[in-house]
Amino acid sequence: MISHEDTKARRSSGFRVLCALCVLCGCCASAGFAQMPSPSRLAILQAEDRRAPTANDLAIIRSGIHSGDAVTARIALRALGRLERPSLIADITAGLRQSAPENRIEAATAIGQAAQGWKHAGASAPAAGVLESVVSTLVARLKVDDDADVRAAVCETIGRLPYTTAAQVEATERALLDAGGRAESVGDRLGVAKGFEALVRVHRALHPPSDAAIALLKRLADLKNGEATSGARIRRLALEALVTANLADDPVIASTAHDPDAQVRRLAMRAAAVRGRSAASDAAIAAALGDPLSTAAVDPGPVDDSPMVRIEALRALRTRGGDDVCPAAVLRSFDRDVQVQLAAIDQLAVCGASPAAVAILETLVADRDAAKAPRGWHRAAHALVALAAASPERAAPALPHAAGASPWQMRMYAARAAAALKDRSLLERLAADDSDNVREAAIVGLKAVAGHDADQVYIAQMIRTGNQVLRAAAAALDGTPHGDTAMAALKSALDRLVTEGKDNSHDARDAIAKALSAGQPPATNGDARHRGQTPPTSGDNHSHATHNDLNLDDLRRLASPRARVTIQNVGTFDLALFTTQAPATVLRFAHLAESGYYNGLTFHRIVQNFVIQGGSPGANEYIGDAAFMRDELGSWPHVRGAVGISTRGRDTGDAQIFVDLVDNPRLDHDYTVFAQVLNGIDVVDRILEGDVIEKIEILRQ
Repeated sequence: MISHEDTKARRSSGFRVLCALCVLCGCCASAGFAQMPSPSRLAILQAEDRRAPTANDLAIIRSGIHSGDAVTARIALRALGRLERPSLIADITAGLRQSAPENRIEAATAIGQAAQGWKHAGASAPAAGVLESVVSTLVARLKVDDDADVRAAVCETIGRLPYTTAAQVEATERALLDAGGRAESVGDRLGVAKGFEALVRVHRALHPPSDAAIALLKRLADLKNGEATSGARIRRLALEALVTANLADDPVIASTAHDPDAQVRRLAMRAAAVRGRSAASDAAIAAALGDPLSTAAVDPGPVDDSPMVRIEALRALRTRGGDDVCPAAVLRSFDRDVQVQLAAIDQLAVCGASPAAVAILETLVADRDAAKAPRGWHRAAHALVALAAASPERAAPALPHAAGASPWQMRMYAARAAAALKDRSLLERLAADDSDNVREAAIVGLKAVAGHDADQVYIAQMIRTGNQVLRAAAAALDGTPHGDTAMAALKSALDRLVTEGKDNSHDARDAIAKALSAGQPPATNGDARHRGQTPPTSGDNHSHATHNDLNLDDLRRLASPRARVTIQNVGTFDLALFTTQAPATVLRFAHLAESGYYNGLTFHRIVQNFVIQGGSPGANEYIGDAAFMRDELGSWPHVRGAVGISTRGRDTGDAQIFVDLVDNPRLDHDYTVFAQVLNGIDVVDRILEGDVIEKIEILRQ
């Protein structure tokens, strides 16, 4: 039982974590929303929620920018940016001159978001000189602003603008180099690192980093040039940029492989993979995993204490290739951390020539008692797929039992193994499984093994309700020679999906429409959903991507909320919910949590050193809450422990959530962040595929 004092200490600790993250992330998101509720602010939020399709909606938001109330103005600036309409940049630019630094930060971020509209399908490229003018305005603010956080926001924004020429990228690089030369605070260095990370990631093909830029990034990545804690994210971002551009040389690898920050060491493993064989990369990987080729075969020496580093080191070995790949995977298959074990087991797929590797895989596959446990099937499932690649003749006898296992996940992995073994008979059997997730895996395998010879199996799927299996079967029927039968089934399925009117069936509708395009398209009333088209992008006038009921009562009720997520047989972790940054998302999440929607659902997708994803009633990517929610892209970055909404295109969130396991800067400004893990990140790390969300509670201060 947790005492009252323990609870207070836990809350205090979580608050300190959030405050520290605010400093390290260089953003102004706050857990509280105490000043939020007011009719004028609500009107702005509602206009944004509608995506401002009318002149009146735009007038409401524009008037907010000129409000005498700083919070109202900040909300309006954010709203204009989220519309992703470049034509509104001129309105947003006025915010760069507002007295409140938080508003100038919001204005800089909003300019970067509005500019993304130039990348939308069908959007016109900026007229000559327009983008250069935007950059000039931002750089002018960068040179005169007296607040380091504002300067950091400007640096990040100019780094991520949608440039189209090498000259534009080169000019931005010069501006960032100038800012880096003047950077004295952690905030300034963080901004420069964020700007360069985005610039290199998005635009290195237009203009690779110059020698001066490389030198600056190497200085930023070196621990000697920053504090161990406060400078950790700076080092991560700088090293991320160097790795992305394949510019992390031996001195960089040697220094970062022993950094006190685990994420920096993880990135050093990525650098070692890109670098290939060298003394520094060999030493870095050995420091993470021990030396599997040493004479001390039983005890390869000390290993890195962070599982994320060991996982990345295994990947680095696989990428580089060589004699040490399989010995390392054999040793790490007995790692003390289950995520490392699973990574190592997967890697044994290339180790068919290693008797030890094959023996381990056979032993794991044969452990049927472990495979029956709710959290025990993972090793056997991963081992079965690996064994099918490493030693097909050893895997084949185990397939029938796995295909009849009680956990449907085990049968899904059996379908993947059957595909590797080209076992058409078993794939056809699994294509009739009770679970649509198993059927999906079997259909994907059949398409590869049998192609259109199995069209009757695919056609039979079109009466199923699972979007995932409909999508897979429609993709398998694309180009079918069995036109009449297939077209009738496809049309019937599409009509049914359109009648149901669920936003989140759009992937299935897209796949069906593509398959139908080879034959006669269905007669429709012109509805975009019936044609199977993807939803319009942000800024278009569409109603089906916004189903939130923003109101003052809920905004007041959720002024400073937290959430507690309980994972069955694993533990709990607490979230700070960002009602300020993402009010519509937080309200939707809170309503669903309070209704019990998430209770009993699972985390179905675990991608090591990336994210965990869950909250799907179908335990897959393609089934969520029926109505889409709009994106609320803000300034909180995708750092480790950030909680976002999964989407497959703008404004296609269906209430599935994900938690960042590591910093993922490539997700910044593309996926809504509505919460941050306050405590229990160790619980998040222990979550396995299929773990059940027992409940999500909304806690108020």
